[in-house]
This record gives sequence, structure tokens and C-alpha cells, in this order.
Amino acid sequence: MEITSSIPRPLVRLNQWTIIITVLLTWLTAWHYFLLIPLISGISGLLFGFHPIMAIGRRFLRKPPRSYIPEDLEDQQFNQIIATFCLTMAYLAYTGEWAIIGYIFSAVVFVAAIVAICGFCIGCFIRYQWKRYQHKRAQ
Repeated sequence: MEITSSIPRPLVRLNQWTIIITVLLTWLTAWHYFLLIPLISGISGLLFGFHPIMAIGRRFLRKPPRSYIPEDLEDQQFNQIIATFCLTMAYLAYTGEWAIIGYIFSAVVFVAAIVAICGFCIGCFIRYQWKRYQHKRAQ
């Protein structure tokens, strides 16, 4: 996979829908192993630059990747860190039989994914505020 500074929006949406569906399946079936799908993919993407869900989705793009609306790679990596953290905490909580904590962390990533699909990226907003704070502090 070529290294670029952006990711085609359909691949980002695929990842978001995967999170939504796996969290819903976890809630409906009480089988927390569904969370491993986006969790392992997210960890792989962060550590190795290979996101299996996006790699599979890339095969189904009908146009060249650059022809889609781009999503900033750095923003998406920041969002992936947050999602991976929340999914990890949810998975560990469910595994440790702390269901309420599992529901809280899975709900956070679930809501963030839905809101992002609707057009507002919570993670991007947090990153923007952090960068703004850093800039002001540096001056």
C-alpha cells in the first residue's frame, strides 16, 4: 500500500461502519469478541501501517483512490488512536466482567463513529483544539 497523506473517504466510512456494526453485535449478543475485528485492524494500522479493513475495502473502490474526497491521514491516525484505546478498554472490561465499563467505552466509540458519519468528527475537533493550544503556548 502506498504511503500518502490522505485516505479516501469511502475507506474511512468503511472503518466507521465496521465499528458501529461490531459494537451493535456486541451489545445484542453479549459476545465481546466482535470488538476484536476493529480493534486488531486499528492496532495493525497504527503499528504497521496496514489496516486490514481498509485494505479489503480498497479492492472494491470503483475509481482510483485519489479521485475520492480525501481524509487527512494524521487526523485519521489520531482518531484511530482514540478508537483503539476505547475499544481496548471496552474489550478488557467485558473480559473482566465489568459490563458497565465495557458499555461506556464501547458507547463512546459507537457515538463518535455515528457522529463522524453524520459529518462532525469529534476526534478532529479534539486534535484541532490541542494543536491550537500548543500553538498559543508556543507564542
